[in-house]
Amino acid sequence: MPAPADLNSFFDIYRSAVLAKDVDAMMSIYGPDFTAFDMWGAWSLVGEAPWLEMNKDWLGSLGSESVIVEFDDITIIPGTDVAAAHATLTFKAVSDKGETLRSMQNRLTWVAKRTDGIWKIIHQHTSVPIEPAGMKPRLHR
Repeated sequence: MPAPADLNSFFDIYRSAVLAKDVDAMMSIYGPDFTAFDMWGAWSLVGEAPWLEMNKDWLGSLGSESVIVEFDDITIIPGTDVAAAHATLTFKAVSDKGETLRSMQNRLTWVAKRTDGIWKIIHQHTSVPIEPAGMKPRLHR
């Protein structure tokens, strides 16, 4: 029986790719048939090309800032050909002097699929709760 996915490596790659602003490293964990339900902009991003452009725009817009990514409450649901994970994701924008400029949290879900023995994320969903009274997003727990 094939080994279940080690989705822990995806968290490590994502974290280091964002810090390095390395779009190629970021894209290495996503499959070509990828779909994102992202919090920003488009209702969905379907396929590798729109996800690549979104990440190029995001990481390219940072200038001298860096983004530190932290994952909390990671839960991995293993499988032999399909697996999933969910976590709380914290983004901290940091100046070139190491000062935290801003931060926000998202809820993250990944679905990964094994194709020809290689695991790739095929679906990513990020969200935050919306305050009912003012319809404002809660960007921190």
